[in-house]
Amino acid sequence: MTPLTWQKSSYCPEGNSCIHIAAAPGTIHLTESADPSGAVLTTTPAAFGALIAALKRETETTAPIEVTFGEEEAVYLRTAATVVTTNRRKWNAFVLGIQAGEFDHFLARRVEGATA
Repeated sequence: MTPLTWQKSSYCPEGNSCIHIAAAPGTIHLTESADPSGAVLTTTPAAFGALIAALKRETETTAPIEVTFGEEEAVYLRTAATVVTTNRRKWNAFVLGIQAGEFDHFLARRVEGATA
């Protein structure tokens, strides 16, 4: 199995603690390097594309990736099986990266055997 190559937004503050994205055959993975649970959310390129589209339009996101804002600056990215926790500063950096097109290549290229 080829190791995942993770990418974070250039808007992330200094250090690696931020939301990271990686692609594998037919899947997109999201994680937060500082998430104490170490969760990795795995989704389809279509679901990730819907998240990107909603964030670029600055509208609410819908299933299959749900984004909720909790108390004390917590932000949760959730699918039926996984929850990744981050904070608003890192979430905002991720959104700025999306709006700048930094993750569009995950959707524009073919991911071995599936249209990403």
